[in-house]
Amino acid sequence: MSFQRLVRFVPKGDDSQVLLGEPVDSTLDIGVAVRKGEDVEVKVFSGASVLAPGSPTGQVAVIGRILSPLTQQEVGTIRCIGLNYKKHAEEAKMTIPDIPTLFLKPATSLGDPWPAPTVIPKHTLATDTADYESELAIVLGRETKNVSVEDALDYVLGYTAANDISSRAAQFAQTQWCYSKGFDGACPLGPTLVSSKVITDAGNLQLRGIKNGKVLQDSPLTDLIFSVAEVVSFCSQGTTLPAGTVIITGTPAGVGMAKNPKELLHEGDEFVVEILPHIGSLYNVMENEK
Repeated sequence: MSFQRLVRFVPKGDDSQVLLGEPVDSTLDIGVAVRKGEDVEVKVFSGASVLAPGSPTGQVAVIGRILSPLTQQEVGTIRCIGLNYKKHAEEAKMTIPDIPTLFLKPATSLGDPWPAPTVIPKHTLATDTADYESELAIVLGRETKNVSVEDALDYVLGYTAANDISSRAAQFAQTQWCYSKGFDGACPLGPTLVSSKVITDAGNLQLRGIKNGKVLQDSPLTDLIFSVAEVVSFCSQGTTLPAGTVIITGTPAGVGMAKNPKELLHEGDEFVVEILPHIGSLYNVMENEK
């Protein structure tokens, strides 16, 4: 069964089940509507996973809570591309890379959109260096290995939004980034998974990062150094990427640590990763680890 936009959610008034389906309104920004408290109707599918969504059941349900499009078991190890926007490399005063910079996040870093809290760990609180990174996320639909750039997009199931929550003090203290970006919940995804048949060219997307209503990142995907196809091909060389693998593609200019004054994340801050058209707004509200 083909789809255009899928949302995985807990239905309103029933916390006992998780459903999957397509929003009735194909143009609605699901994240914005849920954040406003609106009733968002979804045409329920028979499948339990975006990897096998099944077909429409004829049932319609209202979203209670949005979940990440995939589960921890489905994403496995999350692949992450660093320094992949030209203007971000400029603000970081770093040379444009010749090959993609790859690091990993564990499955336990996967997080849900609001109303699930996004937790700033005690380790990061001690240095006050929690930062955001708005990103486009790729989801692979089938096993991928040694694919060419020309064939890479055939393996992409769809796209969603991600926030690569980072502890800058830990990042700058090490040459490897897995630790500083791999804390629990440090990779929220959502709100929808949009089919690659709908988004045929990621370069047509516009990405914004918005903190407490203030736009801090605003970039077309044409500023990517390595395209979606190049990233998928690179990550697959010599490596089997199972269906459900998530690859986040880097963040544009405007990260909090690079600003003067700095725009870091604190308890109660609302951060939105907005990717338009189609994907919508990933809302996260920060909470200190107790």
